[in-house]
Amino acid sequence: MENSTKRKLRNGETTVGTWISSGSPNVLDLLRNFPLDWFVFDMEHSAISIETVVHMTQVLNGSSATPIVRVGQIDQAVCKAVLDAGAHGVVVPLVNTPEEAERVVKFCKYPPMGVRGLAGSKAADYGLTLGMYLRTANDETLVIAQIETPEALENVDGILANDGVDVAFVGPSDLTLTLGFLDDRSNPKVAEAMLKVVKAAEAAGKAAGIMVATVDEAKQAVQRGFRFISLGSDMRFVSVGARTFLDAVSRK
Repeated sequence: MENSTKRKLRNGETTVGTWISSGSPNVLDLLRNFPLDWFVFDMEHSAISIETVVHMTQVLNGSSATPIVRVGQIDQAVCKAVLDAGAHGVVVPLVNTPEEAERVVKFCKYPPMGVRGLAGSKAADYGLTLGMYLRTANDETLVIAQIETPEALENVDGILANDGVDVAFVGPSDLTLTLGFLDDRSNPKVAEAMLKVVKAAEAAGKAAGIMVATVDEAKQAVQRGFRFISLGSDMRFVSVGARTFLDAVSRK
């Protein structure tokens, strides 16, 4: 197993990717032709199933892009299932404490680092490369903790102190909401919170991540020091493309 995204982050590079929310392997097959470093298959806020995750990791076979899955919660069975399905990383929402970060890491790593069970699944070519996979998976698997509450902000240094956590990912919409600003993502207090995550990640030798919704937000994320940047999502690309064409013919 080789994780090109993890290697780039370790080298201090900035990586970009996008969320896949449609669950469409065809859309993924199209987007894999663009210079994106990774794709996150969203099981938290979409109808993507584990069967779809397997199919989409198959679509990325031979691609340099890293397959990652966002699970719905800190759950041992789900983390194991998506990694067995071929994901090279896991995004976990609502990681609020160092103790929760430790649970996530244990669920994603084989002993002695963790408690992940061994199986000859898609990740190990259905057992054909099991030995090689077993020897590389702990180092290559990317663990991404979402920072999206005031509690997580308070504990971000402790969360990042765990050697197994690679990225502190700001959930901008949820963070804005839990800070009490509803959908005001441009509020200065939200920007202050985001910069706190970036500084904590830099101090820990890790990367900070974020999802952006506009071109301006993308430029701003780079300027702020984020190095794991989601350029919207496949559904966002569809809606922006549709609106651009409709605006061209003055259809509101």
